[in-house]
Amino acid sequence: MIKVIECVPNFSTSDPQVVKPILDEIERTADAHVLDHTYDDYYNRLVVTFVGNEQSIIQAALHSAAKAIELIDMNKHTGQHPRLGAVDVVPFIPLGSASIRDCVEIARKFGESLANQSHVPVYLYGAAATRPERSDLDWIRKGEFEALSEMITKPDRNPDFGPSKAHPTAGATVTGARPVMAGFNINLGTSDLKIAKKIAQALHAKKGGFATVKAMAAAIPERKITQIGTSITDFRKTPLYRVFELIKLEAERYSVPVISSEFCGLAPLKSLIDIASHYLKIDNLTEDRVIEIAVQEAMEKAE
Repeated sequence: MIKVIECVPNFSTSDPQVVKPILDEIERTADAHVLDHTYDDYYNRLVVTFVGNEQSIIQAALHSAAKAIELIDMNKHTGQHPRLGAVDVVPFIPLGSASIRDCVEIARKFGESLANQSHVPVYLYGAAATRPERSDLDWIRKGEFEALSEMITKPDRNPDFGPSKAHPTAGATVTGARPVMAGFNINLGTSDLKIAKKIAQALHAKKGGFATVKAMAAAIPERKITQIGTSITDFRKTPLYRVFELIKLEAERYSVPVISSEFCGLAPLKSLIDIASHYLKIDNLTEDRVIEIAVQEAMEKAE
């Protein structure tokens, strides 16, 4: 059985003239398929979701990374999202029969190949981390690109692959393996970034919030609003409706309305089922009771 792997690379750009060549590199790779991409000026970040087999996923990731390194100069980059390099983070995620061990091996092959080909220092994180502290992406990104040249010289911060110095224009790259997660953003009806940051702190694991949630605040000046961006690493332990309700509760303290929400990337079906079950009080909603899933499974059995 062919194992399906998902890759969700984050590139430090929102320039359409850079976005297109990066996507083209993935789309021209045989057996690699782009499912989604999103970018914006306020984060200045491109997030791509694509899938492939164990061979094509590495090739597509390498081709797109090489193009990003060619076109992005981090010395000119500004944005509200933490970042370490032009190809900031490249996680590999198991789908179907694939395992997290498969993705750890893929991340290591990708990281070593990228370092050798592009002379970019590469760190392993998540399930692929070589040291406990490196499983935390925030720990690796400390100081971001601006402090990378200094941080990388510290004995405990040598990269896992590549030179022990920052690439002059591409910085460094982080790659690893993780389960499916949910990127969930909530928009607030205030332009006051200080308030948004206080609300984000109430959610963030390291600030006393949910153990499986990372949260940050960003301003969206053209809309005169702010956004709480969350990464929910285990939406089974911390369902999205619980995150949403806590944000509403915290926002009420400052008389700030929650005006909308959105997914960053594709939404996991299980997270949507949890939301529907909670708000509609449905007792027996499971994945096999979703018509599209039931039809797909029936067709697979018939083949």
